[in-house]
Amino acid sequence: MKNNVKICLTLLLSLILLQACQEKQKEDKIVEDAEIAEVKETIVAKTPPMGWNSFDSYDCRINEEEFKAIVDYMAEHLLEYGWEYAVIDYIWWHPEPGNWDTPRRFGHPNIRYNEDGSPLYPEYTTMDEYGRLLPAVERFPSAADGKGFKPIADYVHSKGMKFGIHIMRGVHRVAAHNETPILGTDVTAKNIAEPFDTCGWCNHMFGVDATKEGAQEYYNSIFNLYASWGVDFIKADDTMFPPYHDEEIEMMHKAIEQCGRPMVLSLSCGEAPVSRAEHLVKNANMWRISADFWDEWEHLKHSFDLLNAWSPFIQENHWPDADMLPIGKISLNNRPHGPERMSMFTEAEHYTLLSLFSMAKSPLMMGGDLLSSPESSLKFLRNDEILYVNQHSVDNRQVVRRNGHVIWIATDPANGDRFIGLFNIMDEKSTVSFTFEDESIRGKYEVRDLWDKKDLGVHETEFSANLRPHEGRVYRLKKAD
Repeated sequence: MKNNVKICLTLLLSLILLQACQEKQKEDKIVEDAEIAEVKETIVAKTPPMGWNSFDSYDCRINEEEFKAIVDYMAEHLLEYGWEYAVIDYIWWHPEPGNWDTPRRFGHPNIRYNEDGSPLYPEYTTMDEYGRLLPAVERFPSAADGKGFKPIADYVHSKGMKFGIHIMRGVHRVAAHNETPILGTDVTAKNIAEPFDTCGWCNHMFGVDATKEGAQEYYNSIFNLYASWGVDFIKADDTMFPPYHDEEIEMMHKAIEQCGRPMVLSLSCGEAPVSRAEHLVKNANMWRISADFWDEWEHLKHSFDLLNAWSPFIQENHWPDADMLPIGKISLNNRPHGPERMSMFTEAEHYTLLSLFSMAKSPLMMGGDLLSSPESSLKFLRNDEILYVNQHSVDNRQVVRRNGHVIWIATDPANGDRFIGLFNIMDEKSTVSFTFEDESIRGKYEVRDLWDKKDLGVHETEFSANLRPHEGRVYRLKKAD
């Protein structure tokens, strides 16, 4: 009898504990669901992101010391103007990617591998036991002992800024060859990898087959890792350059939703297909509408076409991206594009670049080296009235393009003022005129030159500007009393 009572009490106690455990699991699930919902609803890019990316100046070779020096400069000289993201670009997992003339060449454009597909020199790939790439401690010593980029992210955050990294779409071929397990599953990297699907200019990754078991879990695992580091911005490369990888874009988007940390998802490289605009708006915060943009007038001239085509899709949290700003000192040590140099853009073209990108609300990512660029270049990053247009204007669109003249217009939602961008894209000086009636603007308006921060008097029916070859300027039109 005593034994029966004891058994009953034990069973009752077990049931109570089981019920308590189940209730706790329900509570945890509710909290988890709420956290995921919060991430889903978070607007991470209310305005076009502004920051600095290492590619144009350092290619894939930046190290921790150099990056922190850049962050220090940004915090002291640029953060107050809105330049808040500091982004480490590609191949941060390789100890010495700058050794282009050695057998260890393991990054851009291709890696060398044996006949069976196994990479030569796999020791130059830094990854964990789950096939997730880690920063090379030789370049980022604070990443030692499994810390990853967290110490650097903490440093960036301590400056009041946000931290970003570049990733390549897919799973690394070393992980596929070694059949590393995918965290939380019974499958390996080899099970989800598509060896035929590699980037045409950087072949160290295999595409991921979204239909395979473990595919979403793989992306979840890497974004969970980035969340644990404190990453705020992901530049995901080889996502749109033909073919358009819709399934992997969707897996990245879902991985961010479940990771518990809001992140900007920036897709590269372009030109993004306008036909996929709806998909891009649904899954990304910014996407490259251009191929790699460099300091050549033809590149900038082509940007007028691209930004005009994408202007209907400008909206909060979703921004067509015309690429980084290749101004100042770029291509250090003759990489990644041509010899080390000061930007080849003329002074007039600098005005056009910042004016066009601001009128079209493109994200602004400085590409030049902040530590060696002269004030004559960096001054273009600190005009608060121009940056206001980029961050706060609405109804941005091209209204005229004829005879080598281009005119953009936008509105200040705070007071109804109009912004006009006048551009001379000809190879000779020209007077560009904006006729108020073309936009049903009637009456007298005070005109202000935003670059010179100078009032130009009251104008009625028309405003004209004499512009140098390839020059663009932005003006505010305020209703005169």
